[in-house]
Amino acid sequence: MTYVLALTGGIATGKSTADQFFEKKNIPIVDCDKIAHALMKPKNASWQVIKDNFGGEYLNDDQTINRKKLGQLVFSDKSALNKLNQLTHPLIFDKTIQKIESYQNEDMVILDAPVYFESGWDKKNIADGILVITLPETVQIDRLKQRNNLTDEEARMRIKSQIPLDKKTQLADFVIENTGTIKELESKLEQLLNKIKKEG
Repeated sequence: MTYVLALTGGIATGKSTADQFFEKKNIPIVDCDKIAHALMKPKNASWQVIKDNFGGEYLNDDQTINRKKLGQLVFSDKSALNKLNQLTHPLIFDKTIQKIESYQNEDMVILDAPVYFESGWDKKNIADGILVITLPETVQIDRLKQRNNLTDEEARMRIKSQIPLDKKTQLADFVIENTGTIKELESKLEQLLNKIKKEG
């Protein structure tokens, strides 16, 4: 049986760094963000529902989705965010399940799902374990501002669009605090893999 480890946390808490570690270990990663981006390419499923429900003004001249404009709308309007999620999450979920099933001969698969709890996927029992990577909100805001070139207010709005980290940690099977160096994070992830192997 393949062990599916759901990797989640908050925006800019270090999930990508964790993914790089798992890649080095040759553990396959199902990346929900990549699946979501692929579905948003012109003429694909999410692109179509966004165009039909939000209108052509959210498209660029080359027909790609204007992600910045759509982001400004949904991160400042909860009902628009809910609408977007209701339209796109089922499409992303179906593709994700297909991808996980394609790795059924592997010992372990990482399911990188930033909005695992927000999407209600924890209720669908698709993972054998849930890992939350966490850090203090002040550090999270700083990292997000630097990474995405956002103002303080924009960073806070994006963080507020997700379930608070402390709530996620209560729902998780494993919690890793990412306040140190990359080496320290990798060491914690190594210990976690050993623990899962022992218990498995």
